[in-house]
Amino acid sequence: MDSENILWEAEEGVPQTQDAFIQRFLDGRDSLIQREVSQRHDFNLHNSLPPVAHRACQIVSQACAQELAQTQQDGYPSDGLLHPSLMSEQAKEWMEQSDLYKIVRRLPKGSLLHGHLPAMIDTDFLIDQVFATPGIHISAPKPLTSERDFQEAPVLFHYRPTESSRDKPSLWSHDYTSLEPIDVQAAASSFPDSGEAGFRRWLKSRCTLQPNNAGGSRAVSDLFHRCLPIISSIFHHEPILRSSLRHIFSQLAADRIRYVEFRVAFTFQYTPQGDSKTEEDYSTWFQTFQEEAERFKSSEEGKQFYGARIIWTAMRDSSNKNIGLSMKQCILIKQKYPDLISGFDLFGTKGHDRPLNDLLPILFWFRGRCAEEGLDIPFIFHAGQSHGDGDQADDDLFDAVLLGSRRISQALSLYKHPLLIDVIKTKRILIEYSLRSSACLGFTSPFQSHPLPALLSRGVSVALSNDAPGIFGLGENGLSSEYLGALLAFQNMGLTGLTMMAENSIRWSCYEDQSLKEWTTGIEKGIVGEGLKASRLQEFYADFEKFCEWVVQEFEAKYGDQ
Repeated sequence: MDSENILWEAEEGVPQTQDAFIQRFLDGRDSLIQREVSQRHDFNLHNSLPPVAHRACQIVSQACAQELAQTQQDGYPSDGLLHPSLMSEQAKEWMEQSDLYKIVRRLPKGSLLHGHLPAMIDTDFLIDQVFATPGIHISAPKPLTSERDFQEAPVLFHYRPTESSRDKPSLWSHDYTSLEPIDVQAAASSFPDSGEAGFRRWLKSRCTLQPNNAGGSRAVSDLFHRCLPIISSIFHHEPILRSSLRHIFSQLAADRIRYVEFRVAFTFQYTPQGDSKTEEDYSTWFQTFQEEAERFKSSEEGKQFYGARIIWTAMRDSSNKNIGLSMKQCILIKQKYPDLISGFDLFGTKGHDRPLNDLLPILFWFRGRCAEEGLDIPFIFHAGQSHGDGDQADDDLFDAVLLGSRRISQALSLYKHPLLIDVIKTKRILIEYSLRSSACLGFTSPFQSHPLPALLSRGVSVALSNDAPGIFGLGENGLSSEYLGALLAFQNMGLTGLTMMAENSIRWSCYEDQSLKEWTTGIEKGIVGEGLKASRLQEFYADFEKFCEWVVQEFEAKYGDQ
């Protein structure tokens, strides 16, 4: 403070910071902040960390501050990251070379609990499989000749290993016969704009949500009605399913993820290897899934991978009969492959899809059928993916809680319900969030508008997931980009915040079937328990301590004196 200012303050009698009453004010301020901090989700973890972990936390905070300063200097918004779907390849490459990303990449992350298969698979990889797999054909209900046809007309892929499309009219000509399968190699080579290269660009545009799409429930609807049918028609042929599963498992393991629960909407047709006929009951699909999961676990890169399970998902806009038939299939598959089904969900694609309270009769019927068969298939619902307050999607949160959902996905409107937050904490229900998914769908952009910190400050248990990175064009699978976004967007997050969410992902994993009492006990006791979950938490914190030692060793010199 310059001498002129000091003189003026003395003449005017301005109090000084060291005065007793201002010190009392500051003490009260610190006390109030600490009382709130004590309610945060990671408070106990922060206080129990060993010295090396505390030092690692300080280093990460310094690296984060430096990263934010650099991003703002390079033209990013002053409040954090650029919208993920608008990031250039150059920006992604620069970010992945940063110290902070290297640190986050190395962090053990526990489990991925909310990922939609096949919307997770990288689109470029999937298109490569189209061309690498003999017998793949493409069809459409009409010739694709206009710009609107190229953008909107439905197209599907088929596995026809013995069929030839030689001498058939091109899909791009007026002579094309409706729904006639055309060999994909022939279709690509005759594509009117740059042949195969243009075909690949066009197909990728049809399989990914574009940045200029409308946001909110309309984007969700577009995603499921425009993109996913095409992706699904490629993905669910045995040769491509196998290669795609291996690719996803490899990416998850490389990102220090050791367990995954995929959501799969069983509305597709699955074609086994060498057969042009689709199966009726998904039994072969599950056999394929099980074989690939076990094969990966027995490989060198998968030796620390615990495994994968499926949350069977039905569509909300279906009739009770169709949902009931899907539920019966779920029960049959659970009986045949008991270790593969971990839960049941219902997913909607529009804001006016049937709410949970309209589905109560069929949900209770399903619960009764499971009890009759001696099966435990818990509900793990989507709910609250809404900007609203008191609308249909928002009210689903109450039904999800009352129906005993063990975890709730999205729950963007939950922060508006203080009583429900207390109930969710009491019932120990986990919230699954994906920052990038919510931003890409237009619900929360920028990241800072996401309700994540509002829930964490109230002590709600949350785990980060990646939802559908492939369909958003966000690159490889994993959680590093989600974790990096949380670090940069929320200054209170820090390494302990990320670590607590990773721990939550383990505590709320459905590694095995458990009764409600067993499930609750496992969550409450956590690392001091005696079961499978406790042992995996112990392994996680052993890995975490090694990670902290690496952070200090690698970055102490660079960030230690800052």
